[in-house]
Amino acid sequence: MTLASIGSFAALIPSPLGIGKVELEDGSVDPGFICEGYAAIEAEDIITSGGWRNL
Repeated sequence: MTLASIGSFAALIPSPLGIGKVELEDGSVDPGFICEGYAAIEAEDIITSGGWRNL
């Protein structure tokens, strides 16, 4: 994705999602999708399923 298109892409992302820095298992940090903390209160815990792709 070009730097020029990031703004228009980010504007399409619905709340409570956003783009921010995400720490990966290997300790590296990359840009990725994040979720605001208030949304986690009632969110389904998907850790035991192995991630959202397995739902």
